[in-house]
Amino acid sequence: MRYFIEFSYNGKNYFGYQIQPNDISVQEELEKALSTILREEIKTTGAGRTDTGVHAKKIFAHFDTEKVLDEDFPRRLNSFLPPDISIKRIFQVKEDFHARFDATFRTYEYYISLEKNPFTEESAWQHWRRSLDVNKMNEACKILFEYEDFTSFAKLHTDNKTNLCKIYRAEWEQNGSELKFTVSANRFLRNMVRAIVGTMVEIGAGKIKPEDLRKVIENKNRNSAGTSAPAHGLYLVDVGYEFE
Repeated sequence: MRYFIEFSYNGKNYFGYQIQPNDISVQEELEKALSTILREEIKTTGAGRTDTGVHAKKIFAHFDTEKVLDEDFPRRLNSFLPPDISIKRIFQVKEDFHARFDATFRTYEYYISLEKNPFTEESAWQHWRRSLDVNKMNEACKILFEYEDFTSFAKLHTDNKTNLCKIYRAEWEQNGSELKFTVSANRFLRNMVRAIVGTMVEIGAGKIKPEDLRKVIENKNRNSAGTSAPAHGLYLVDVGYEFE
């Protein structure tokens, strides 16, 4: 039987979601706990990768087992996991349903603190030394909808078969001293959101104009875009599926 897990994690202590040869990952902790409880080797497939230090408020993974899991299983699994990984629910799906390939969209949020704030030092980019023009940043967001090739925001030397992505939503919202960027797409390239945020901040700071974003994208060169924003301000907040 195939089961889906909905869970969340604080990525501070992990080198991303996916298993790494010599570094600790969320997937490693999850599989270790599942294998211990079920007393068999369990392999999971996640909805996607997250980079080192990136968080997930809502993410999914699937795994297969012949055992029937009861309603108490999520609580038991949580007791075997560290405090920075939390299981929300576990439910059965069709045997061919896939956490990665059947996802219809993914949504990320990025947080920036516009004032020096010791309480968000590890959860948001502290950008208080220079003011940002949010209107110009939102003007640039509209340009993202004009394109599907985001090579300029892709991490170099990856195994991507295509750099095409369809962005459905992109907007900045300011709430007091907190600035939040929300972006949804059918798929994302490695480092893509952080590269977009870094470029948007350059626009907000007046280093480049909103319309310059077109040239950045059309160059299809990572060096044309801004420096990647820090990982600790980025959160995967939703993954969409058409569950029966």
